[in-house]
Amino acid sequence: MAFELFERQGFEGTTVDDIASAAGIGRRTFFRYFASKNDVPWGNFAGELDRMRAWLAACPAGTPLMDAVRLAVVDFNTVPPEDEVWHRRRMRLILEVPVLLAHSMLRFAEWRQVIADFVAARTGEPACALLPQTIAYASLGVAIAAYEQWLHTDGELTTLLDAALRGLAAAFADGQP
Repeated sequence: MAFELFERQGFEGTTVDDIASAAGIGRRTFFRYFASKNDVPWGNFAGELDRMRAWLAACPAGTPLMDAVRLAVVDFNTVPPEDEVWHRRRMRLILEVPVLLAHSMLRFAEWRQVIADFVAARTGEPACALLPQTIAYASLGVAIAAYEQWLHTDGELTTLLDAALRGLAAAFADGQP
């Protein structure tokens, strides 16, 4: 419902009251589910981060570090075919509406932390150390580049992510920890 309002009225032209009214709920109920209107496009992002964290924790220790990151990011971004149109709408909002892009920095930091924690566990370095942070930031940059390609082409998101992260892994291969 909120996405239809965002398309019709624009993101900034849509209020929390508009969304609550369209959903048949009160403003107070809206805020039980979302901290702000900016959180609506992100859905259950915390749950998805938990899923990625669990995927990485279950990844066999023998899996090369960058392969594990690549596979986790591809898995994190795999949506059922019937949800692809909705996912494009959602990602277009997140990456193209300036106020949402600014808000995304908070979510991107959470996403990077999951990757940095995994890299830290694999390398024995603290998550705040340069290598875990570098891999986390680089992986996010690659994922955003793949998303932008996907939004402007008819390519498949997971194929783009896989190719981009393979390229990143190749770049790290010479200095593999």
